[in-house]
Amino acid sequence: MMLAFLGMWEIILILVICLIFFGAKKLPELAKGLGKGIREFKKASTDVQGEFQRQWDHDEYEEHRRQLQEEEERERPKKAKAEDKEDSVTVESTSDSESDSKSKA
Repeated sequence: MMLAFLGMWEIILILVICLIFFGAKKLPELAKGLGKGIREFKKASTDVQGEFQRQWDHDEYEEHRRQLQEEEERERPKKAKAEDKEDSVTVESTSDSESDSKSKA
């Protein structure tokens, strides 16, 4: 990302300064260490992102589950009333059919 702001001459100047300070023999070791450090940093940042994503997904799941539970609790009294009405209709129709059969007999 930072290299995007540097032009070609700035990069060459940085390489020349590194060459002067560290020498030609030490430069490959420094590059190897820098690459290893960047790789470890990227891995750590990916792990952190993954953990945040898992937590985010878990939070969304919990929120969705809570909403469903609230809806179910709101619907429960309506279902109970509907079942009571259904039971009373069944009882009435049963008593009507019993009285019809008694009157026919």
